[in-house]
Amino acid sequence: MQRAGAAAFACLRERWPRARRLLILTGSGNNGGDGLVIAALAAKLGLKTRIVGLASPDKLSGAAARAREMAGEQQLAMESFREFRDGPEPDCDLIVDAIFGIGLRRAAEGEQRAAIEWINASGLPVFAIDLPSGLAADTGAPLGAVVRADLTITFIGMKRGLLTQQGPEYAGELVFADLDAPKEIFRHSDSPRAEVERIDVHSTAGFLPRRNRASHKGSNGHVLLLGGDRDMGGAILLAAEAALRSGAGLVSVVTRSCHRPAALARRPEIMVTGTEDDQVDLPALLDRASNIVIGPGLGRGDWSRNLLRAALTARSSRDIPLVLDADALGLLASEAGEGAWEPWDDQVLTPHPGEAAALLGSSVAEVQGDRFEAVAGLQRRFGGHCLLKGAGSLICGPERPLRFQLCSEGNPGMGSAGMGDVLSGIIAGLHAQGLPLGESLRCAVCVHGEAADLAAEDGERGLIATDLLPFIRHLVNPDQGGRAKGNHEPDQR
Repeated sequence: MQRAGAAAFACLRERWPRARRLLILTGSGNNGGDGLVIAALAAKLGLKTRIVGLASPDKLSGAAARAREMAGEQQLAMESFREFRDGPEPDCDLIVDAIFGIGLRRAAEGEQRAAIEWINASGLPVFAIDLPSGLAADTGAPLGAVVRADLTITFIGMKRGLLTQQGPEYAGELVFADLDAPKEIFRHSDSPRAEVERIDVHSTAGFLPRRNRASHKGSNGHVLLLGGDRDMGGAILLAAEAALRSGAGLVSVVTRSCHRPAALARRPEIMVTGTEDDQVDLPALLDRASNIVIGPGLGRGDWSRNLLRAALTARSSRDIPLVLDADALGLLASEAGEGAWEPWDDQVLTPHPGEAAALLGSSVAEVQGDRFEAVAGLQRRFGGHCLLKGAGSLICGPERPLRFQLCSEGNPGMGSAGMGDVLSGIIAGLHAQGLPLGESLRCAVCVHGEAADLAAEDGERGLIATDLLPFIRHLVNPDQGGRAKGNHEPDQR
């Protein structure tokens, strides 16, 4: 606890060096003890420090009680929230939130809730200890009222809820401190194994080896994309161009014939087959494919269902991997509801929360309430590799026991049309070059998010899917050290 308090106080001083008056709100557990250590260190340095206790001091025990003694040695008194609320307006520069830690399982009530609401209404900068009070550490879901922090420091192990769902919104800037915990505690045979691996573009760059100097277009695979119903030709073209920019040797599109002129004018490298053409030999195209992307702009009508069934037939009879996105997931939800679906390992599903809810027969609120359970449920029901998109995208594959990868690359600017189509193209483009399907998905999610972060350096608002394409090409070409090119260094916090 003393290490945690010292690390937090050092972080506070670095971020707010001019803060001279601190207001520290503490709870009854170890999180409150961390706050009391901060208070003692601040007072020792001469900062004006005020402690508001959301629990009676006699409820403190163990390390938290010793931290209370440290604060008392600096002549610091603890006042109740009622005394604080009924007193004069506080004179402070910074609020330290040390009310609740990782043990919270229900919404805050009474004075705790009132304190959280007061913090959020204060207009003052907020520093949260371990995680913002009111946030579920395991899911990132709000448990009622939640502190909105400007900066959160978390200790020893990264709490997965800080990186997905609403966690990033409430945590603000995130700093990690390992408190010099011995590495042996993570490696010991009795230590619990982490279920979640955090991935970014640097951690997946090793999947992208340099190309053989003798390679040719046939060496780099053939992506076949099915979709683009009337009035939706842009989606399939975005996916196809992303597959090309990811390095696929050949890219073919099967779409409505009316989209061919626009597609070839935009990107003549794409081979376009119109479904209304004479002598369309779809089985022959499927036979030549390294993988199939189906869903971008697919629609939900008979034309769409026929293409989906052709893809499913190729998957089962020719063992061609599938990437299913967008409307294909909607059709899949109805197929599964009718019992016409068996789990399949050689496929990727890429739903957003709304699509995931349809596939699971649940609600978006239930999916977002526990994104980890939702993506695990998708994998158990449909097999293969499942990606749940959104803030803190989650991947769950066929390995047992189930494992998760969490990618925190990306930004809110990605909430615009076509982003998912681009991602599907990257997945297929990487797989066509020989990467295993699971590695292709992991790498694609990170490249996609990092490309969006690079493109958003000019601003998140107004970011569009085609803005990512130049950065995708940049990121899938490794440098001499085997790491993806790019001006973002890995986050060591």
